[in-house]
Amino acid sequence: MTDTQTRSLSHHTAQGADGATLVTLHGEIDLLAVAPLSARLDALTAGPRPDLVLDLRPVAFIDCAGLGVLCRTRNRVRHSDGRLRLITDSALFRWILRAAGLEDVFELHPRLPRSLNGAGD
Repeated sequence: MTDTQTRSLSHHTAQGADGATLVTLHGEIDLLAVAPLSARLDALTAGPRPDLVLDLRPVAFIDCAGLGVLCRTRNRVRHSDGRLRLITDSALFRWILRAAGLEDVFELHPRLPRSLNGAGD
């Protein structure tokens, strides 16, 4: 298996009953993954008042390029009077956010909201 294959990032998008869009990310969010991910998240945040939930629990790794995509997405959502929620139960990810000075920038939750529990299936 090549290095590129092991670093792949995949995602699944679903619509929740409350109108929120759930994007479940799998793999690594790094320099190799940010361009297609950024394009997808830009499309999902293009309209007015986007309500986006990013499930990061299956993410194995994130680097500064990945954090940049999350910050860009947050800025786009805020500019459109929307909402961005990050789902993570990773102490390491929370530590990375704290170390980067981003701890209080994102709305973090350890599990999916009830309205989205069936959306990721």
